[in-house]
Amino acid sequence: MENLTEKETEALHYVKLGYTNRQIAEAMSVSYHTAKAHVSSILRKLGVKNRLCAVLKSQELEK
Repeated sequence: MENLTEKETEALHYVKLGYTNRQIAEAMSVSYHTAKAHVSSILRKLGVKNRLCAVLKSQELEK
């Protein structure tokens, strides 16, 4: 997960909590589109297709 930026890591934290893109945007004080871009980038960098797989992959990488 060293490939993720600081903001992507923060967004991933909120994904793990089950936040929607709108909730992530609010929590991070960024626009909806920026939050969505962070989540898309996380999925791409982790090589997964959805949020659940991103959470599972991140947990696997943290071990």
